[in-house]
Amino acid sequence: MAVQERGGERRDRARRDSGLRRRAALAAGALAATGLLSALVPAPDAHAAQAPARTAAKAPAGATATTSKSAPGALPAPTGPHAVGTVTRHLVDTARKDPWKPERGDREVAISLFYPADRDRPAGGKGPAPHMDPSSAAHFGSARGAGSFNYHVRPDAADWASTRTHARVDAPVARGSRSLPVVLYSAGLGDPRTWNTGLAEELASRGYVVVTVDHPYDSSEVRLANGELAESVLPALAGAPVTEVDATLRRAVKARVDDTRFVLDTLGSAQWRRGLPRGLGDAVDLRRVGMAGQSAGGFTAAQALHDDRRLKAGINMDGQMDFPLPDSTGSTLSTVAREGVDRPFLLLGSDGPGAAGNRASWASFRQHTRGWRAELAMAGAEHGTYTDGVSLLPALARQGALPEEALRQDVGTVRPERAVATTRAYVVAFFDRFLKGRDGRLLDGPSPRFPEMRFQDAPAS
Repeated sequence: MAVQERGGERRDRARRDSGLRRRAALAAGALAATGLLSALVPAPDAHAAQAPARTAAKAPAGATATTSKSAPGALPAPTGPHAVGTVTRHLVDTARKDPWKPERGDREVAISLFYPADRDRPAGGKGPAPHMDPSSAAHFGSARGAGSFNYHVRPDAADWASTRTHARVDAPVARGSRSLPVVLYSAGLGDPRTWNTGLAEELASRGYVVVTVDHPYDSSEVRLANGELAESVLPALAGAPVTEVDATLRRAVKARVDDTRFVLDTLGSAQWRRGLPRGLGDAVDLRRVGMAGQSAGGFTAAQALHDDRRLKAGINMDGQMDFPLPDSTGSTLSTVAREGVDRPFLLLGSDGPGAAGNRASWASFRQHTRGWRAELAMAGAEHGTYTDGVSLLPALARQGALPEEALRQDVGTVRPERAVATTRAYVVAFFDRFLKGRDGRLLDGPSPRFPEMRFQDAPAS
């Protein structure tokens, strides 16, 4: 691929619907998929609910947060020995038209890299990066953004632009960095690549280069190289027939896997890597590349590992891996669920009612996987526990920007700080073992340090 770069029953039903709303309907049965997409648009008027997303709508001029909005919580600081640097790049795949908007021409993919940086070397006067740029934050918090349709936050109630990361823009890579393993990250259906920045920073602080990938017109919003916002097409599918939903979900998975493989191609270009912050391009080790994702991103990680041998290990955080049948009678397994993979793979599940949706595809995947594999579930976790939502949403709930019951549906009852610590520990342990060759034995069985994590299936190889 050619690469170009540019600048009682009601509560139970509600909980089930929330599980379907979770982007994991990407792999749920027909009723699940319909439930998801009908819940995607809490639009304030019929026009907003019916109108398709505009192609690359212009970002709101001077979009900024207002003081009347609620402030999300803070992202937890990374705990590794390194400071963290970050850089964003816009890539254009000149060999592929955009699968959602072919009239737009070549596919553009936005990525951010997080990497170990020196604490004492300046980053050209640049401070910590924002969690979301102002225009993306404004859309994320609107009635058409994922903050509303995926996480129940009242439209325009949250000051999403106020949250900062711990990563310095364009910081020099840490001194002595050599042969840094790479982890790609894909977010849930409708979520932006920024929605697991806390985990990306943790991995970077521990010596990984993390590449978070946005999937335009699937992700809630993606700021393109020209400053326009590519809005998700998913809200416009509310109420669509199951056959259309099935076709859309299949298209989403294919687009995501194609995006992933294109990013791998780009990383393989020595010329492209020379444009990264000083020393970073030479420090990347493309012989040791893994991938993780949440929800549909976890499905993407598994399918990409199945399809591309450049990926050596993967993690699926609560993502189903099947598709709805047109007659609404069930679902059909994806190729990765039917055939498994022959490299290490970790399944991290939730504990709520929606977790049952994983069972069929995960059981088949485990049965057919020939590499090391394990399935774990976090007690008290819900679908969004494996995202930045577990850190940012509780403060918004305390300020009334979303109901407490919605908060529990989103991120469960596990204490946020324990959810973060547990997720980080197992993700780092997995990639340390299979990309760095360092085995701390955390993956061998239950640990008293992390009683929240339960082994559903004993590790096997």
